[in-house]
Amino acid sequence: MAVSRTIFVAGAGIGGLTASLALARKGFRAVVLEKAEKLEEAGAGLQLSPNASRILVELGLEPRLLGRAVVPESINVMSARAGGEICRLPLGGAATFRAGAPYWVVHRADLQAALLAQVEVTPDVELRLGCQFEDVTKHARGLTIVQRQGLSRHQEVGNALIGADGIWSSVRHHLFPEVQPQFSGLIAWRGTLAATALPREYTSPRVQLWMGPNAHLVAYPISGGRQINVVAIVAGTWNRPGWTSPGETNEIKQFFASARWPATARMLASAVDEWKRWALYTLPEDGDWHEGQIALLGDAAHAMLPFAAQGAGMAIEDAAVLAKALSEGASDPAGVSPPMKKYPPPPPGPVRRVDPRAPPNPPH
Repeated sequence: MAVSRTIFVAGAGIGGLTASLALARKGFRAVVLEKAEKLEEAGAGLQLSPNASRILVELGLEPRLLGRAVVPESINVMSARAGGEICRLPLGGAATFRAGAPYWVVHRADLQAALLAQVEVTPDVELRLGCQFEDVTKHARGLTIVQRQGLSRHQEVGNALIGADGIWSSVRHHLFPEVQPQFSGLIAWRGTLAATALPREYTSPRVQLWMGPNAHLVAYPISGGRQINVVAIVAGTWNRPGWTSPGETNEIKQFFASARWPATARMLASAVDEWKRWALYTLPEDGDWHEGQIALLGDAAHAMLPFAAQGAGMAIEDAAVLAKALSEGASDPAGVSPPMKKYPPPPPGPVRRVDPRAPPNPPH
């Protein structure tokens, strides 16, 4: 295929793999550069509302997720102080019918495996593992992408570059080196346990959220209901980057052992044998998402706190919107810069800030 139809994607996470499939669907050749030698799980459960699941369905992912993604019956929000339910959002089949797409809860590894399987049968997508984006140069023919694989370093010409390489994005650092992630003062703890380890009344297909003093706890089924994903968000000063740092089990168990947390929340926190923790970082809200023929998506563009449960969903939406924008200008003799302008930046003006101690929506 001609160079003018080749788009390079840095990063083979949820956003990068979705972008490659969306680009191939629009007639582009997508080359995905991933520095890891092997794609492995990072994180645990994800919530995908219809704005994101609709895109995955259109890309042919639904058959690959059957038996793995769970359609919850509801989202139940509980007060840790009062011990009772504050509100319930019905989901299930009726909500799927209304929205035209399901609300899924899914293990990140299951979604990544489904995306990878789809990539492997898509001729116009090439995934290069152990291959790291290193540099990019603009010129009259497009872009020269410099890559490093092991000890070798080589370069290729492409039409555009998409940075889907996360909050510590190398592509963003190349474009906007002054933009740096900011620690939010919050730490997410995550763990999973077998559904058989809990009483049946705690394993029903629903998202359960307990909101309490300076923290909240959320649990929902993943992996076809065989596992329960548990996430706690608490304030703290530990801020090491990364997704898989071991967490001291007693520390988080003691946090939720207080009588101010209801028995169900205490039971869930104590049932997880192995916790991982990650410091939650954000990016400035007024940053740019693209420059010329280079664009960012997902956490590389707008790292989000998990209170809206939209981090993965926004990366998936970004991928679809960006592929559409590029396709609309693919035949333009001016190249891809004009259609890049259709790719939306963050909204201008002040943004209402939400107190992280009292998130209004269920987090991941």
